[in-house]
Amino acid sequence: MKLLSLTSKVSLLAAVGSLALASASASNSSYYNPVLPGWHSDPSCTQVDGTFYCVTSTFISFPGLPIYASKDLINWKLISHAWNRESQLPGVSANTAGQQQGMFAATLRYHDGLFYVICEYLGVDNRNLGVVFKSPDPFDERAWSDPVTFQTDSIDPDLFWDDDGRAYVATQSIVLQEIDLATGKLSQPPISLWNGTGGVWPEGPHLYRKDGYYYLMIAEGGTETDHSITIARSRNLKGPYEAYENNPILTNRGTNEYFQTVGHGDLFQDTEGNWWGICLATRSGPEWEIYPMGRETVLFPVTWEEGEWPILQRVRGNMSGWALPSTNRDLPGDGPFNSDGDVYDFDKRTKIPRNLVHWRVPRPGAFSTTKRGLQIIPSRNNLTGTPFSEATPELTGQDGLSFIGRRQTHTLFTFSVDLSFAPKSVGQEAGVTVFLTQVNHIDLGVVLLAPSRSSNGAVGKPQLAFRFRAEGTGIRPEPKIVPVPSAWADAKIRLQIQTLNATHYSLAAMPVGDPQAKLIIGTASAGLVSGGNGSFVGSLVGAYATCNGAGLGVTCPKGGNAYFSRWRYIGEAQYISATESIRV
Repeated sequence: MKLLSLTSKVSLLAAVGSLALASASASNSSYYNPVLPGWHSDPSCTQVDGTFYCVTSTFISFPGLPIYASKDLINWKLISHAWNRESQLPGVSANTAGQQQGMFAATLRYHDGLFYVICEYLGVDNRNLGVVFKSPDPFDERAWSDPVTFQTDSIDPDLFWDDDGRAYVATQSIVLQEIDLATGKLSQPPISLWNGTGGVWPEGPHLYRKDGYYYLMIAEGGTETDHSITIARSRNLKGPYEAYENNPILTNRGTNEYFQTVGHGDLFQDTEGNWWGICLATRSGPEWEIYPMGRETVLFPVTWEEGEWPILQRVRGNMSGWALPSTNRDLPGDGPFNSDGDVYDFDKRTKIPRNLVHWRVPRPGAFSTTKRGLQIIPSRNNLTGTPFSEATPELTGQDGLSFIGRRQTHTLFTFSVDLSFAPKSVGQEAGVTVFLTQVNHIDLGVVLLAPSRSSNGAVGKPQLAFRFRAEGTGIRPEPKIVPVPSAWADAKIRLQIQTLNATHYSLAAMPVGDPQAKLIIGTASAGLVSGGNGSFVGSLVGAYATCNGAGLGVTCPKGGNAYFSRWRYIGEAQYISATESIRV
């Protein structure tokens, strides 16, 4: 594998993980994809007064619909979430069973002084719930409104204002309806605009008004390796639409490119009038087997001459195109930049960082910062839970997993936390995980196990042990139990997840006071958290606590609270092709 060497000057100017290679004063600039590494699917972006804003899909993770801001298209700061409090959609999360339901592809737009995020939530009473959030200030999380809701059978809504100020929604199957943004009322019946070019699942529409035409850009071919972007145009909003003869305008299907599943894009301009595009892609190569970060966000230059069709540059790891805006991280808000690492030392004064998320809305009080660190009150369900057909919601995860994590944003990284944990009842467990879904995860926990019985029938004491186990598609490693050394039992234990390479994780433990005593408990393939039952999402790394089904209702036996301090995530390298990586 080739490691690209970057000068210290360029490293300082660039975001960690997506590095600009030339200044904005040059006629062209180069940069690396993905610009939003880690799970960031279905991006939609706009530019307002020199600042770029993007939203991506989040499904059932919470808070959902992250809003990123950038001055330079490379450094992206997480400034808020449009869906950030249970009161915005009461009970919706707890009534969602599927692992890939929730907030599908959103569109972000700005109109008359307000930012709008329109999306559709799947999994509520076997129907779709359309939502429109709005905010005068996306840097203020609480400024995002409760949603105006609407009913529709389709996903991937676009929001478009025509020249007369009337607002329209275009959705999957590429149908158009006028929307009243005050009430959510949609005109009937939906108007069919275009069936695409014959690819399956025409979806992800976006409408643009340019040079007397309405341009309609969509995704086709499904979200796997046949994914593509196609386009049509019309002189009238309601059609008929003429397809471009050279469709698709963007795809990597049928190629050996490292970036696959390219599609579901959006177009926007910078302040110099240059057009740019953004879409999702998967760093998997044509094999499409190992891609733990799932679908990420990539940037590409667009040539769009007056009266002509847009020309989109093919997506690769190393890109060259229009001069990027000058490097600039001067943005308000307390959120982190996506490509940065985590250095969190939790105490009672610490606010839970914005880039840490949950799987569904958590139970009230399950997570808090204390003088001992980030306290996690265990959930009865563990990270897997009991199959939904056999359990009450308390054991499925619908009432909230006691899990908190951040996106894996680097091909190579090291994640660690310091754990204080003194379980009192058998089955109480706390640990770290690489988490894709409840049926795709790799865990290392500290658990109190039932006492063993000796050959003469004597029963010993419960045993504190490290437990390594994994769920996922493909060959799973055997579970492994390693007793916690007696010298470690009353001290903080550091749990670590580290990438051995681009395809495997190592999970280890060590006493905080003696890191050299590190024990590697288990290793696992990243294939376990690539696709499978989580084909729409991407891996999170984080911490959890559970009593593994003991207790009643949502309450575990007392004594299993876990305290996590010294949370560290350190990015080490990004792969930009199958054979090249950049050190960060």
